[in-house]
Amino acid sequence: MDGQRVLVTGGGGFIGSNLANALAADNDVVALDDGYLGTEENVDDAVEYVDRSVLEDDLPTDVDVVFHLAALSSYAMHEDDPTHGARINVEGFVNVVEQARDDGCDTVVYASTSSIYGDRTEPSPEDMDVTANSGYEASKLAREAYAEYFHNHYDMSMAGMRFFSVYQGMEEGAEEHKGEYANLIAQFADDIANGRRPVIWGDGSHTRDFTHVDDVVCGLELAADHELTGVYNLGTGKQYSITHLVEQLNEALGTDVEPVYEENPIPEDVFVHDTCADASKMRAATGWEPAISFDEGVELVCAQYE
Repeated sequence: MDGQRVLVTGGGGFIGSNLANALAADNDVVALDDGYLGTEENVDDAVEYVDRSVLEDDLPTDVDVVFHLAALSSYAMHEDDPTHGARINVEGFVNVVEQARDDGCDTVVYASTSSIYGDRTEPSPEDMDVTANSGYEASKLAREAYAEYFHNHYDMSMAGMRFFSVYQGMEEGAEEHKGEYANLIAQFADDIANGRRPVIWGDGSHTRDFTHVDDVVCGLELAADHELTGVYNLGTGKQYSITHLVEQLNEALGTDVEPVYEENPIPEDVFVHDTCADASKMRAATGWEPAISFDEGVELVCAQYE
């Protein structure tokens, strides 16, 4: 992208701020955030920061491209108040897209989730059956349905990106503001580097497809450049157990901190045990490939504590 005016909702958050900062090198970028999971401190001076909610009227949607990343992004956030979760994730999405359409913008890239695939030890393709076992997952499926409507009825380019386990790190990354909602790589690296024992829910055998935020930012930009429509996975296609993650972090940090195993507070019928992306659709559409391996990503996170 070059020379375009861009709106990033959730632009003060983890993924949003990384995207906004990267795009600001060649574009006019507005980052909109209400401060719940984001902060202006994550955003570079070259980015215009707007403290607003996606539920408001008269948003700065007079842009060429909208990246809609604003969301309540966890199971717990939605179960605490399902109505509020639906308002932010569904109503907020429709509100932003409708205002953008009225302002002449016809390209939207938005955040969905890989959680809807459930437990998968094999790579998950976009055309497999999906289910909503939580309010969070239901809200993201609702986004995808509304995106289909906007494309079919108004011929808008609507690209839904199903993120897997996105990370960067707390010490020098943008995850610190998320606290307990940060990725496990960030949380556990911070714990081990500071002599705290990381807490693993269950026996640690559950796996995640850990994807570095730099690769996700690249995928988001490519989705806009190609004016994609539909849903696309952004993940590495490789999965690692949480126990293995702790071992790798200890090795990278030169420590020997044992984890604590506790009972999983998330109900078994909701908890996603394994995730793994099949990103072949995104690869075919744009040429996107993740550039940062798991081992390299762990080293990048741990290097923040040197």
